[in-house]
Amino acid sequence: MVCSFHCPSIVPDFQTCLCKWAFHLQLSIVVNEVNFVRKCISAESSQDDLWGKLICTNFKVSFISHDALPKQRSQVSHLLLGEHDIPLTCLEQVVTVNDTKGKKKVLSSNQKLKFNPTELILYCKDFRIIRFCFDEAGPESAKKVCLAIAHYSHPADPQLLFGFEYRGRQYHGSSGEQSNGTTLGRGFQTPLFDRPSEWDREIKRTGAAEWRVCSINEGYAISPSLPEYFVVPVSLADQDLKQYSDSFTDKRIPMWCWNHPNGSALVRMASITDQLQQRKIDQRICTGITKSHPQRSDVLRSDLDKALPNIQEIQSAFVKVRQICVIDPFEESEEKWLSSIESSQWLEYVRVFLKHSAEIVYLLEGKNASVILQEEGDRDLNCVVSSLVQLMLDPHYRSLIGFQSLVQKEWVMAGHRFLDRCNHLKKNDKEESPLFMLFLDCVWQMMNQYPAAFEFTETYLTVLSDSMWIPVFSTFLFNCPQQHAEHLMDFTKSKRIPLGEEKVLHFPPVWDWSQQFSLKDQTLFNNPMYVGKGASCVQNGTVKTFRRTKHKTYSSTLRGVPSALRNGLKDGHDTLTRRNSLLAQLRPDFSQMREVVESPSERFFRDWFSRPADQKGLLIPQLLPSHVTLWRLYFLRWVPEACILKGGPVTAYQKLSQLVDEIEMLQSKLRQYKGPTPASTPISSPSGPPSDQRRMYFQARTPDETPATPEYLSSSFPFTPVGNLCRRNVHGTPISKFLNGAKIWLSTETLANETL
Repeated sequence: MVCSFHCPSIVPDFQTCLCKWAFHLQLSIVVNEVNFVRKCISAESSQDDLWGKLICTNFKVSFISHDALPKQRSQVSHLLLGEHDIPLTCLEQVVTVNDTKGKKKVLSSNQKLKFNPTELILYCKDFRIIRFCFDEAGPESAKKVCLAIAHYSHPADPQLLFGFEYRGRQYHGSSGEQSNGTTLGRGFQTPLFDRPSEWDREIKRTGAAEWRVCSINEGYAISPSLPEYFVVPVSLADQDLKQYSDSFTDKRIPMWCWNHPNGSALVRMASITDQLQQRKIDQRICTGITKSHPQRSDVLRSDLDKALPNIQEIQSAFVKVRQICVIDPFEESEEKWLSSIESSQWLEYVRVFLKHSAEIVYLLEGKNASVILQEEGDRDLNCVVSSLVQLMLDPHYRSLIGFQSLVQKEWVMAGHRFLDRCNHLKKNDKEESPLFMLFLDCVWQMMNQYPAAFEFTETYLTVLSDSMWIPVFSTFLFNCPQQHAEHLMDFTKSKRIPLGEEKVLHFPPVWDWSQQFSLKDQTLFNNPMYVGKGASCVQNGTVKTFRRTKHKTYSSTLRGVPSALRNGLKDGHDTLTRRNSLLAQLRPDFSQMREVVESPSERFFRDWFSRPADQKGLLIPQLLPSHVTLWRLYFLRWVPEACILKGGPVTAYQKLSQLVDEIEMLQSKLRQYKGPTPASTPISSPSGPPSDQRRMYFQARTPDETPATPEYLSSSFPFTPVGNLCRRNVHGTPISKFLNGAKIWLSTETLANETL
């Protein structure tokens, strides 16, 4: 039976669906609503539009349809959001239109609206564009709901974000089923790095014997933006660190990130503001890091402020690529669509960050040197580069739990300003910058090049990016752990919660995926091709386990960061400071350069690319323009013209998932047949594990089933572009060729003739 409240999946029990919708309605407050609203489904005609009620709560904009739902597209269901729901923090712009008077207005908080709107267009931060029409709705009711949406999407204070109300209501309405304020679920093996023991485990895991957990910032006594516990060299005493802290921006003492098996360390730090003490403090910090290295190797520094684009440049590129992907029409003027994407510089910035990270990898792995990443505030560019370097070097961070711990360690606990960079309060557009989105795009580029090296999927990365706009998770709501603690304390006092029970109010981290998805839907995060630790690959019918020979050390007289990479970058200049070059010059074939003396960095990258990539070892991304491509699922998932029915990468994912599920079922049956072994326990079920305990979302077919692609599968799966404002569909335009992987671009007229 289909629920009349139109939850995004078919629920066998109507009462279960009704209770679920009512539960979330109770946790939020209905502010305003209007009936007889039409949600536009197609830009071509109103035939498929839905009629219903538009509701504004203090959490989201909801549309409850009066019409019967179309045939079910998928079984994926979000536990916090319905199919037509938009969190208020996800709204970029609220635009009201009056067609008869030819008026349009962008609404913000506490504004007046002098005309009765006939349309409402919502521009969302996840690239959706939603359009509602008020043909039959009462004009005053329509005006009020538009003003309410604009007002509540611009909270004046962090405590007005829905997460605080959500936790408060759960606290007062809980019946003991909560554990530390969070329902424990899958993913909660992820360390939060809010206690010394979790840092100790990371030190032991990486073999960083000459590093220790430092607790001088307990209670945020030294720096408000650093975590209470972090890692420093054993040779640096707490008293010295306290003394040095005054000389750093925001008192951010240098903080250990990771240790290479060869002993070299990756460290991040803010700029030294005390110029008189700079040389002295620099020397002492470098001496401490040098002493932590078993070979007492050099310490090299990379100044990211000079080497990489700044946050405003990154924001500008992101806005441009969004405009090109979801707003500009695909007409004749867009026959150079790929050039438009290229000129936005978004892909160039992705490539630059990957390139710089690979160069840091060379210093750690090839030169056996410790590296300090320096940025003025140590809270933006350092987060991106330190995470990418570790992702390239350490396969642990390419597992699901490892990746989540990496983000928790290098972004959340390191004090990345998520509240400001996501602009949740919409106070200062100049502070907004999609650095985390840039990082996820860089991760996707590596996944696209090395698909078997990552335990998680691009669906996982996309869902993680969407979670930034759901204001109930501590991960993305605050600028630093201290701000989180401070606001919770203030909120506890305002709600008169007894002293000692404030911990119950702690926001769940996003890593508790049970807050958003069922266990079944979480299996969409699992990569069927993953060759994790101890796994093997099949090549040409034979099983092989990749092994990389012990790496060489590449000596060099260079004191700075090298600039050459094997895959297409021309040597000769320090490319770290070049921000504006759109495409690097391609290097000639290596066979023509035998007489040219290779630099150590060139030799390092040439040697690495000359061998098969070890999916369980060091990974270096390829950086030619043909290798760094647009992340289609993220950027084009809401564009109807870009949606390929029964096509796209998901079709291969479906077949591979079914194959892996069938193999795992057979392995389960073999274990039952052979009996228990030290490494496994037989499953009681004669047909293998129950379907809700299997790893793959798409499960093996029974002999009776026909091998058909499900109707709901498309290149946008598990998302759907239906209901998003689209441009007039023009077949044969450059985007259709792009989606089909065409190498040669023709004029729009030629392409149109081809499709006839």
